[in-house]
This record gives sequence, structure tokens and C-alpha cells, in this order.
Amino acid sequence: MNQPIYNFLQTIDNLVWGPPLLLLLVGTGIYFTFRLGAIQIFKLPLALIYIFKKEDGVKGKGDVSSFAALCTALSATIGTGNIVGVATAIKLGGPGALFWMWMAALFGMATKYAECLLAVKYREKDANGNMLGGPMLYLEKGAGQKWLAKLFAFFTIGVACFGIGTFPQVNAIVDASHIAFNVPKEITAIVLTLLVAAVTIGGIKSISGMASKIVPTMTVIYVTACIAILVNNASAIPSAISLIVESAFTSTAATGGFVGASIMLAIQSGVARGVFSNESGLGSAPMAAASAQTNSCVRQGLISMVGTFLDTIIICSMTGLALVLTGVWSMEIEGAKMTTEAFSLGLNPSFGPMVVAVGLMFFAFTTILGWNYYGERCVVYLFGQRAVIAYKIVFIALVLSGAFIKLDMIWLIADIVNGLMAVPNLIGLIILRHVVADETKLYFDALKRRVLPDSSKQANA
Repeated sequence: MNQPIYNFLQTIDNLVWGPPLLLLLVGTGIYFTFRLGAIQIFKLPLALIYIFKKEDGVKGKGDVSSFAALCTALSATIGTGNIVGVATAIKLGGPGALFWMWMAALFGMATKYAECLLAVKYREKDANGNMLGGPMLYLEKGAGQKWLAKLFAFFTIGVACFGIGTFPQVNAIVDASHIAFNVPKEITAIVLTLLVAAVTIGGIKSISGMASKIVPTMTVIYVTACIAILVNNASAIPSAISLIVESAFTSTAATGGFVGASIMLAIQSGVARGVFSNESGLGSAPMAAASAQTNSCVRQGLISMVGTFLDTIIICSMTGLALVLTGVWSMEIEGAKMTTEAFSLGLNPSFGPMVVAVGLMFFAFTTILGWNYYGERCVVYLFGQRAVIAYKIVFIALVLSGAFIKLDMIWLIADIVNGLMAVPNLIGLIILRHVVADETKLYFDALKRRVLPDSSKQANA
């Protein structure tokens, strides 16, 4: 590794993910939580019902179903952040980092609701007749901040090409296939690149179709395996949860291969990795939400916030508890190897690592597909439809190269571009906070009267 470059990136990362951004991220979630009456808690049952209940009269209002749009968003969020990212957070900040991931996710659900609501309200059709929406549109059309909209789109392309969308996912797939099946890295990189190229050519319908099949299936398999680890170590669960909560508010002492961590490091690593995992506040999920076939921006906002619940409250918690229960968090290993060792000890040495490897490969693959779509939407917004082919060629080339970049450098680059992407989106959410509140009140008032408003008509009125 080139140490001067690494040190430079580390300095930038510390600046980007310093107290101002952490306060902006969590503060935005706290604001919407109180302003909307803890909607992520009290309306979660309704949101879960909406996922499986079809909405009447939405034909032609979007590109894919609300469920497919959620799966597309989940395909981009459920990935290395849930398996490798949790391990990295706990390795840096100790078990307390998991507690701060929970807090970031709880308030992040309200943020996810708000940004996906706005995405549907201000969406429009592009030159090919596909839905175009997300922070670019609500920053420009709603907030009247076109320069922030362009800045967001620019940073999003950076995240797609150099952050969550490529390098961490490719590296995880390559490592997992090598550890579990001893497949040479070069072979995995080539096969992966060809698969990504084949699916992304088909656009949103191809990506959402693939995601709708892979994401639910792999989530059930992975969570079932985690539950088995928890059952095998049931007696140690209370002490593990106690350690997580205690470590969140006190410095964690050095032990074994763990070098120790301060409270601030636990908060920083927990929130940063939590955002990496569930992407609440980044502005990515709204681009998928905008493609949903729906009449109501509030309804889609409710469905979309379930993504953060599933991603972090469920899946990241399972991974984190497995790491703490098995004690691997204090060993001299990191990343995918750390999670693999936890499953090896918690289940058995042959089946455990295979679950991690297969889960990583499928989750990371769908994340690459989801972020390819996000980057494409921003390319269309900035440069028009003609630039899409050039973007896809560059994206596919970066997928191929991602297998050969060092892990530490990968996470640093990903963290930096993630943080930069979040800033304009969060500013837009704050500017449009009254719109979110008004739309929410209008919807639930109408729901009581059984007369629901068509938000798409309001947005274009």
C-alpha cells in the first residue's frame, strides 16, 4: 500500500465523517422522527402490509412494482455492509459500534421515509419514457437548488464507480470465493464482470427482476443461519448484549487482537458503517423508489423505510451478535475472514464459511447491479441518455479492476464518497421538511376518510 496516499485519504475521511456530518445525519433522522410522530415505529406494521398488498389503479404510473422497487433498493443496500461492514465497524470501534448502528438505523428509517416520499412526489419521465427521480429532482424542482442537484448527481456517480457500487463488493466476492472454494481471483473477477455486463444491459426491469428473486431468498438463508448461531449460544446472549450497550458508552479496552477504542470511535465507525449498509440519508434509495408504480408518495415512503429496518435492525444485528457471541471480534482477523470465522465457530467449520461465502457473493452481486442503476440515473440527469453507454463501459471496467485493490484503501475511498453524497441530499431534506410533513398529514387524514390523494397529480399540478 502507498502509505502517503493512504494517510492523505485517512485525513480526508476524518474530515468528511467528523462531528458535523454525524450530527447532520442523525439530527435529520431525529427531526423527522419527532415531526412525523415516530412514524418508523407506529406505522411499521402498515408499511409491512403495503409491501405485499397491491395498490389499485397504478398502471402506467411507474416502471416496476412497489415490491420490485424495494428489492432494487435492498439489492443496493444488503451487501458487504451487512457482512463485512459490520465486522469492520466492530473491529474499529468495538462491540459498542453495533449499538450506534442500531441508533443510526432507527432514526434513519424516518430519513429514508422522507427522501423516498419526495422522490415519488417530484419524479418525471426521461427521454426513453422511464421514471427519473431522486434527490436530483427534488433538489431542483422542490428546493430550487439546481447546483446542489448537480453536485449530488456528481457525487453519486463517484459512489457508484468508486464507492459502494464497485470496489468493496467486488473485493468481497473475490475474497469469499477464494476462501471458501479456492477459486483464483482473476477467474472470479472475469466471470463477475461478464455477469454484471449481461444484466445491466437490460436496465431497471432486468435489475429489479434479478433482485426480486435473489434478495428475499438469500436474506432468508442468511438470517436462518444467524439464528442457528444465536440458538447454539443462547446462554451467552444476555452478556453479549450487555457488552454491546456498555461498550457504546465507555471506552473498550484492548484485548487479544483488538487494539481498544474510544467512545467517539465507536460512534463514528458505527454510524459510518451503518450508513454504508442501509444508505439512509445518502439519497440512493429514492432513485429506486421513483421507479415504483404508485399513486401515493407517502405509501412508497412507508414501503421504502422497511428497507432500513430489514437491512440494519435485522441483518446487521444478526451478523454483529454472531461476531460478539463467538468472540471473533477480538481476534487478529478482519473483514470477510472475521465473519467467516464466526460462522465457522458458531455453526460448523464446513457449512458456516460456505453460508458467508455464498451470501457475500449474491448480496454483493445485487449491490453492484443496484448501484449501476443509481449511477445511470445520475448520468442521464447530468448528461442525457446518450452518455449511458459510455458510463456502463467505465462501470464494467471498474468492476474488473476492483478485485486488485487493497481492503483498507477500498473502505476509505467508499467512506469519503458516501459522506460527500449525503451532504446535498440532507440539505434538500431539511429545506423540504414541511413538504414531507404536509404530505404525510394529508395522506393519513385521507386514509381515515378512505379517500386517498394522488400525489403524482399534485406534484405535476
